[in-house]
Amino acid sequence: MTTALVVVLALFAGVCYGEYITPSGRIVGGEPTTVERYPNIVQVEFLGVWTNNWAQSCAANILTSRYLVSAAHCFDGIFYEVHRRRIRAGTTQRNTGGQVINVLREINHPSYGVASTYDGDINLVELVSPLSWNPVIQPGSIISQGFVFPDNTPVVHAGWGAISQGGPTSPVLLDVTIYTINQELCTQRYADLRPWPQVVTRNMICAGILDVGGKDACQGDSGGPLYYIDNYHNILVGVVSWGHGCANETYPGISTAVSPYTDWIVANAV
Repeated sequence: MTTALVVVLALFAGVCYGEYITPSGRIVGGEPTTVERYPNIVQVEFLGVWTNNWAQSCAANILTSRYLVSAAHCFDGIFYEVHRRRIRAGTTQRNTGGQVINVLREINHPSYGVASTYDGDINLVELVSPLSWNPVIQPGSIISQGFVFPDNTPVVHAGWGAISQGGPTSPVLLDVTIYTINQELCTQRYADLRPWPQVVTRNMICAGILDVGGKDACQGDSGGPLYYIDNYHNILVGVVSWGHGCANETYPGISTAVSPYTDWIVANAV
């Protein structure tokens, strides 16, 4: 697919997994990579309610020096408070190195959780102070409003999440290549899930290795990227959201599609 077929918006000119349905963690079936390859990804760290320690628990994607895009469920919940979130940019290692900046506020999309639990699972994150650009901290590009990828398009997850369902997180950044899956087929698979059928909406992207499994995002990868890579250029097309287990052969991972929200992102990331 050529760049001409994928209309990309550059926002800086001189983007849930569990045994049942939970938010997503570390990459399953991936390989070690570096932040030099993915300079648009950052770690989102939570301050533990009981431990009072900071630890990477989600991810986000750089849009501008002050704004990121992530998953709304990473900035929501009974124990959520904005002072318990910060980001770490520009490091391959989990929980160490890079630039650390506190979060000023989140702007969860107003449709989040309305049509279904994870519909609209996307947000903007404003930082207290701007990122300092360098070769491993760079603004990203996102897909244009309304663009829909064809089935079986290769896409890439990157993150520090669990390497298996319920398993340990990765100490370094990992990536994995998977493929977009037919929306109707994915919707039917989740509608048939027992004992709790789930709703896949048009605002979501299904991706994995269908009927094979073994490659996916997992717990801790939520909010991180689903990239289409065009000539080594990372285009953010999805934000890791949810799924049934990790790398399940029957039920693919689900990311929030970025293209239904591109205009909203541009209007609010100012």
